[in-house]
Amino acid sequence: MKAYVIDEPFGIDALRVVERPVPRPGPGQVQVRMRAVALNYRDLMIVGGRWRAPEPRVPVSDGVGEVVAVGAGVTRVAAGDRVAGSFYPRWHDGEPTPATVAAAPGGTAADGLLAEHVVLDADGVVPVPAHLSDEEAATLPCAAVTAWHAVVVRGKVGPGDTVLVQGSGGVSLFATQFARMAGATVIATSSSDEKLARLRALGAADGVNYRTTADWDARVLDLTNGRGVDHVVDVVGGENLNRSLHVVRTGGTISLVGLLAGTSAPVETFLMAEKNVRLHGILVGSRAMFEQMNAAIVEHGLRPVVDRVFALEAVGAALRHLESGAHFGKVCVRF
Repeated sequence: MKAYVIDEPFGIDALRVVERPVPRPGPGQVQVRMRAVALNYRDLMIVGGRWRAPEPRVPVSDGVGEVVAVGAGVTRVAAGDRVAGSFYPRWHDGEPTPATVAAAPGGTAADGLLAEHVVLDADGVVPVPAHLSDEEAATLPCAAVTAWHAVVVRGKVGPGDTVLVQGSGGVSLFATQFARMAGATVIATSSSDEKLARLRALGAADGVNYRTTADWDARVLDLTNGRGVDHVVDVVGGENLNRSLHVVRTGGTISLVGLLAGTSAPVETFLMAEKNVRLHGILVGSRAMFEQMNAAIVEHGLRPVVDRVFALEAVGAALRHLESGAHFGKVCVRF
């Protein structure tokens, strides 16, 4: 079978195809024939060598496929089921522990899904909604579960709340959809008026172009009559957290998801205390969250936003498209 691997020298051009034996499932495992994967910013970091595995690594954490064989003792799924792997296959429910978040696929600890066949722990796979295409279903494990965790589980967003989403990547679009599903009002930021129009079509009540409005946080405050938003989904991180602190209301919540602006920065801690802000770090989510989210997706007929679908042979072009930031929604690769 074909698998894509990355090692030194790193970079998109260093991603190469290798032939490997088709893996067979052992006890408690399932063999999955992959149908589609969805790309995340994390995949760019792995392929670019920012996080380095000790050996050639199959990248990409998110995908969907068909179970073709099961190992001894497997009863959760059966051959023929269409499933996605959890981002944290050992985190089944409850609060995370170091052990349950130590084996995310496609990173430093384990091979990912950019291969024609993969073997996964049966306890870490989740059947996906039947009304979704393979590409749509492939977008769920990381971006969708992260947004669900932030908006629904931690944020407990409901009718009358106002939610700020930043940008038009996968997490932000899912957060928009889930917040609207919960009856909340959404304000969005983007560097593109065209993308803001599409965010409004997705359900956002208003938007701010942060490229043309340098003090976009002041504009968000104006849109809320100076009160601030109830919940911020911060996918940028770094010093952007201070902007999130400015726009969140007193007693509001910030869900810190992203690290696009870096992994550390000076933060106005006094403002955090003065406004009595709840700051939650969001680490994707558990299998139970994934399953609860899927039930809501089915109930509401929600469909993920897919920007473009590339052929497997064009995975390099898919990664470059993601890297460009031109996408609106998820970038997927079809097998």
